[in-house]
Amino acid sequence: MDNSLEHPDRDQIRIEAVLHALADPVRLTIVRALADSDTGIACGAIELGISKSTRTHHIRTLREAGVITVRPEGTSRISTLRRDDLNVLYPGLLDGVLAAQR
Repeated sequence: MDNSLEHPDRDQIRIEAVLHALADPVRLTIVRALADSDTGIACGAIELGISKSTRTHHIRTLREAGVITVRPEGTSRISTLRRDDLNVLYPGLLDGVLAAQR
C-alpha cells in the first residue's frame, strides 16, 4: 500500500472543492462521523452501506478537497476532519453544514 497520500496545504484549499465534497450525502455522513471523533476513524469503520471502491472514492474526494486528512496507521488509514484549517479559511461553514445535517 502506498502510504504517501497528497493533501492540499491550507492555502491550496478552495471553496469550490470543499462545497463539491460536502454536496454528497455519503460524504456528509463521513464528515459527521469524523466531527464526533477527536482522534480520527479508520476508513472502513463508518457504516455506509456502499462498496469498498465507492468508499475509497468518497474518502479521496474529501481528502483532495482539503476537508479531511488521511494518515496510515498500521494496515489502516485513519481519517480526521481538518476543522482548524476549514474554520480559518471559511469561518462557520463546517459548523453550519453540520448543524443543518443534525
